Amino acid sequence: MGDHYYTNDPRSESAPETWTYELRGKQYHFTSDRGVFSKGSVDFGSRLLIETFEMPDVSGRILDVGCGYGPMGISLADASGREALLIDVNERALALSEQNAARNGVTVETRLSHAYDVVGGERFAAIVTNPPIRAGKQVVHTILREAHTHLVDGGAIYVVIQKKQGAPSAKKLLEEVFGQVETIAKEKGYFIFRAIRS
Repeated sequence: MGDHYYTNDPRSESAPETWTYELRGKQYHFTSDRGVFSKGSVDFGSRLLIETFEMPDVSGRILDVGCGYGPMGISLADASGREALLIDVNERALALSEQNAARNGVTVETRLSHAYDVVGGERFAAIVTNPPIRAGKQVVHTILREAHTHLVDGGAIYVVIQKKQGAPSAKKLLEEVFGQVETIAKEKGYFIFRAIRS
């Protein structure tokens, strides 16, 4: 049985694949690999989040939780002119994020982390996540619930999740934690939720 992307040290044989993809009107070159989420193209959910994201008008960095090979954190840091921290539990994914950022001329920081373990007390202007559904509901809900602690006032979390993978319960949790949540996009069964820390 092969590794899935929620693995600290994927043991599946490396077979990297590189492609070019347009995000927010700019061409990016990405490489992904076996054992990392979404190989061969930017997945639909991540693309929808990237294209609908609006940088909150507060100071601070972007945090990409469960960054994979980095398309969200890299493209949004580039588009906004903000610094970004990309975190993931998968060592292969983080190495690819670093390579992809360098290849596209974008400076990011990467850290190996389970949810927010290595973030400490730092707070961010924006948190983006295409949460690791295969890691289970408890992990996904931890990412959503603890986001509030890691946002500055006026900062926002953007989440992409499919209806069949728990969008209704994710929205309910965000409402409980943040007091409000907006559905800013809905396409092909994917929802983009935004919740702002007030």
